[in-house]
Amino acid sequence: MPTYRELIQHSQIERFDAQVLLLHLMQKNRAWLIAHDDEEASEAVVAAFSALAARRLEGEPVAYLVGSREFFGREFRVTPSVLIPRPDTELLVELALERAPKNGNIIDLGTGSGCIPITIKLERPDLQVSALDLSGDALLVAQANAHTLQAEVRFLQSDWLKAVAGESFDLIVSNPPYIHCEDDHLNQGDLRFEPTGALTDGHDGLHHLNTIIEQAPAHLKQGAWLLLEHGWDQGEACRDLLQRAGFAEVKTWQDLGQNDRVSGGRWAAP
Repeated sequence: MPTYRELIQHSQIERFDAQVLLLHLMQKNRAWLIAHDDEEASEAVVAAFSALAARRLEGEPVAYLVGSREFFGREFRVTPSVLIPRPDTELLVELALERAPKNGNIIDLGTGSGCIPITIKLERPDLQVSALDLSGDALLVAQANAHTLQAEVRFLQSDWLKAVAGESFDLIVSNPPYIHCEDDHLNQGDLRFEPTGALTDGHDGLHHLNTIIEQAPAHLKQGAWLLLEHGWDQGEACRDLLQRAGFAEVKTWQDLGQNDRVSGGRWAAP
């Protein structure tokens, strides 16, 4: 039988991915692997690792293979029913934490795994946090994450804001599907395995963003913020939509890669 080091070296996948898969199987940490990488792997481990490596070689995301992804320093359960949390989305959370008033009432639209509202609630326990998603399967994942991480978040199944008719909030955040339906990236890499409905609106990528911007004013308190994650090339379009809808202090923030990533504005009722 090969050693753990040899198993990783001969896996034909990225070294980091191979390490993550092996440590997941062994339920060990990196310190253990450093200390034991010259030990011989058992036949069962070789078989199980080879099966996972083959799936990764076909492009299946590591997060789905191990069932979790780190976000804002916490582990979140993920399944093929939800989008895999991205580091870029941490910018949306940071902006929300800065702008949410003390004891405020906030809501996340299209919550997926629940990583956004759960993180906000854990970082700011004073806030009342709600989260909506159209997918019942996604809500099950989000609720499981909230239970595991002990975050008190209200989850509702809803087509955007329909389930909270008559309610108003101090902050609305969303990372909606914003990829153009004809974008070639949808047929490449990890995106091939993620839920299509969480990636694209089936149109030009601005359809859901526009819907949220149109619906949000009826649910925002005076001076409340709307914050939206979007594609690297959609900042100008989002600012235009926000300004036309009557939002003030409209601006776009860039992610760590210096790409436009979040746009938002304050609601100032006419």
